[in-house]
Amino acid sequence: MTKVYPNTVVPQIPQPLSVVSATSSPLLLTVWKKSLLFNCHGFTVYDNSNGNLVYRVDNYAAGAKAEIVLMDDAGRSLLTIRRKRLSLLENWVVYDGETTSNPRFTMTKHVNLLSSKSIAHVRITGSKTKKPVYEIEGSYTQRCCVVYDDKRHSVAEMKRKEATGGVKLGGDVFRLTVQPEIDPTVAMALVVVLDQMFP
Repeated sequence: MTKVYPNTVVPQIPQPLSVVSATSSPLLLTVWKKSLLFNCHGFTVYDNSNGNLVYRVDNYAAGAKAEIVLMDDAGRSLLTIRRKRLSLLENWVVYDGETTSNPRFTMTKHVNLLSSKSIAHVRITGSKTKKPVYEIEGSYTQRCCVVYDDKRHSVAEMKRKEATGGVKLGGDVFRLTVQPEIDPTVAMALVVVLDQMFP
């Protein structure tokens, strides 16, 4: 059977996000749509350069959730993602840690009757401009998406992962390439929200 992750999980000292995102080269992550815990749903994310666990999401209930917590490798809460209730559009609000006040950003499913590549918009909470800070195009169900910033630069990209020899691993394993211009934790949060928008 083909390995999903390159190495076994090795305990590591967590680095601050500013250190992780301060590199000049893209961060390559392997995202596995599977929880580390038995009978849970979620994500397990590995760093391709060293095979270490970076992020995880563990949910006990299947299907769409009202609240999801993105954690680091040690299980510390990084971001809490909540679905906004009583909204005409499908909106998700993202908070730092386990707080539920002062949201960091919102993500809205893009609904357009015209042919549009855009599937979601991300806006900074409290910003005076209505222009999205990120726009996501592509198909999440095909695991082929690109995140663009407000200047139309690609800051993150999701593609299906292939094992050595060109063997496809399926839709539950994919590669996330994160450019230095976006916080990798934010990029992973966008993936988690897309998974809820397009189950």
